[in-house]
Amino acid sequence: MNLVHKKSEISELGFTVIEKVFSDSEIEKISQVIQDIDTSKETFRKSEDLFAIRQFLKEIPGVRDLIFNENLKTIIKEIFGENYFAVKSIYFDKPEKSNWYVAYHQDLTISVDKKVELENFGPWTTKQNQFAVQPPLDILKNIFTVRIHLDDTDENNGALKIVPKSHAKGIYRPETIDWNVETENICNVVTGGVMIMKPLLLHGSNRTTNGKKRRVIHIEFSDRELPEELNWSERMN
Repeated sequence: MNLVHKKSEISELGFTVIEKVFSDSEIEKISQVIQDIDTSKETFRKSEDLFAIRQFLKEIPGVRDLIFNENLKTIIKEIFGENYFAVKSIYFDKPEKSNWYVAYHQDLTISVDKKVELENFGPWTTKQNQFAVQPPLDILKNIFTVRIHLDDTDENNGALKIVPKSHAKGIYRPETIDWNVETENICNVVTGGVMIMKPLLLHGSNRTTNGKKRRVIHIEFSDRELPEELNWSERMN
């Protein structure tokens, strides 16, 4: 793994893909733990098009040691730095017949433990007793997102489509994308690979057309402390 090159790719383009971070047997073990869980909790979202688990690392502690293998720990240390910790985690399962698609957007909110009035923090949303807020831009710019792929993913089963370099343009409204100057990339990732991206990178995904499922574990990392009245709701060192 040439992580120096990967680090510069993230900085310049807003994303990179690293293959073979997890072996087939590690992916099998992670899948097994997920299969064995009780899915009736309210942090789980189930529909024909999508199954999602919010606060994934908190809800399924048995998966943590499997996810943070030596490869991933090295990637985090070398690319992000010594002081990064997990601040948000979601598991997405897009089933084989899913019509779920996601329009272009940036990830503009962080998960926190409560709602307090703070300068430059807002707007706020609350879902299932979870508080999300748009923080100041410098906090968003500092976050890295790691997407672990449990299945081969390409344009036919909802691989992320992204606009390279859009992470460097601040808040970028999707309706203002000028396709005369911007390009679209499809981020194909094979089982066991990871995609790393900056949350401000414009991204979306299409419907599944090839009858293959797409399962992804999405984990966000930061090294920033929030104002003292506020805490990251899922902080995990």
